Amino acid sequence: MEFMGYGRPDGQVGTRNFVGILSAVVCVNEVVEAIARQVQGTARFTHHQGCCQTPLDIGLVNKALIGLGKNPNLHSVIVVSLGCESTDLQGVIDGIKASGKRVEHLVVQEIGGATRTIAQGVLLAQEMVGEASKEQRKPFPISKLIMGMKCGSSDTSSGLVPNPAIGVASDLLVEAGGTSILGEVTEFIGAEHILASHAKNKEVADGILALVDRMEKRAMAVGEDIRGGQPTGGNIKGGLTTIEEKSLGAIAKAGSAPIQAVYEYGEFPEAGGLVVMDSPGREPEILTGLAAAGANVIVFATGRGAPQGFPFVPVIKITGSQTAAEKMIDHIDMNLAAVIDGDDTIPDAGKRVLDRVVSVASGEVTKAELSGYFNAMDIFMQGPVI
Repeated sequence: MEFMGYGRPDGQVGTRNFVGILSAVVCVNEVVEAIARQVQGTARFTHHQGCCQTPLDIGLVNKALIGLGKNPNLHSVIVVSLGCESTDLQGVIDGIKASGKRVEHLVVQEIGGATRTIAQGVLLAQEMVGEASKEQRKPFPISKLIMGMKCGSSDTSSGLVPNPAIGVASDLLVEAGGTSILGEVTEFIGAEHILASHAKNKEVADGILALVDRMEKRAMAVGEDIRGGQPTGGNIKGGLTTIEEKSLGAIAKAGSAPIQAVYEYGEFPEAGGLVVMDSPGREPEILTGLAAAGANVIVFATGRGAPQGFPFVPVIKITGSQTAAEKMIDHIDMNLAAVIDGDDTIPDAGKRVLDRVVSVASGEVTKAELSGYFNAMDIFMQGPVI
C-alpha cells in the first residue's frame, strides 16, 4: 500500500508541506501569530514556555522545538525569538538544520520590535512558501508513515469501538513496516501490567512500568493523588467509573503488535514498529509530543467529541458514538457506531481506519484542518515556573 507524500532530505516523508513558524518563547507568540495569519501556506506553533523555568524544563523546550522543526510535514522553518529567552536558540536552529531543511530566525529585540519583525517575517515567509510550493507529492510505501495515537473526551463507547479499531489499524501499519506511537501514560494506570506483557523483552516491559511509576510520583510530589484528576469529569459523565476502566479502553489502541521500545517525550522512534512515548493525556501536550517525535499523521478516538487538531499534523477524529457523530459533526471524521449496532466489526472498521489514514496522508483534509481548530498547543513541563 502506498500514499502520496513529500520526500525530505533526511529520508522522512511529509503528509503536508507547510513552512513552519515556531515560537522560541511565550513572549513572541503574538509575532508568530501575525506572520502566520498573513501568509497562506504557513503553520505556526506557539506555546507558553521558554523562560523562567528549571534547566530540566528548558531542556524539554529545546528538544521539543527541534523535533517539531524536523517534523516531515514542514518544508522549512522560521524560528522567532525575543532575544533574552532561556531557550537555546542556536541549538534549536542547528538541531533543525541537521534534517537538511532551510531554517531562518528572527530576533525581535535585534530587529527593533514586533512591528518590524512581523513585516520582515511576512516577506521571508512568502519567499519560503514560494519555494515549498514547487514540491510535488510522490508515491511512498506506508512504511514511511509514523502514526501517533490518542484518545480524548472518552466515554463507554471509546474502549469498545474506536480504540480497538485503531489497534487493528496500528497492527496493519506495523505489519507493513510503519511506526505507531502510543502515549498517554496517565491512561496506562491500572492496566500497565497488561500493556507491559506486550513488550518485546523485559527491558521494554520494565520501561513501561517505570513511566507509570514516574507519572504517579509527579502527582504525589505536590501532595496529590493522580486519581483525583483521572478519570476526568467528562469521562465520568460518559459512564467511566474508574481509572482502571479508562485505562483498559485506552491501551486497546496498542493492538496486539509487540512493543519495540520506550521513549521520552518528543523523542524520535528509531526502533520503528509499535513504541511507547512518555506523555500526559491532555491534548495540547500529547499532540505536541507526537508531532515532535515525527508523527506525520495522528488518529484520535473520542467518545463525547474532542475538537482539537494540530497545526501541521492532520488529526483524524474517530468515534463509536452515534450521539457524538451527530452533535459534533463538524469535528468527527469517522463514525464507527455501526459496530455497536451489530452492522460492522472491529476488524473491518480497523481496516477502514488505515484506509482513511492513507487517504489523509495523501492530502484528504480532516475536519480539524477545515475548521482551523488546532491552535491551543503547548509543551509538556515537569517543574514550576520560577
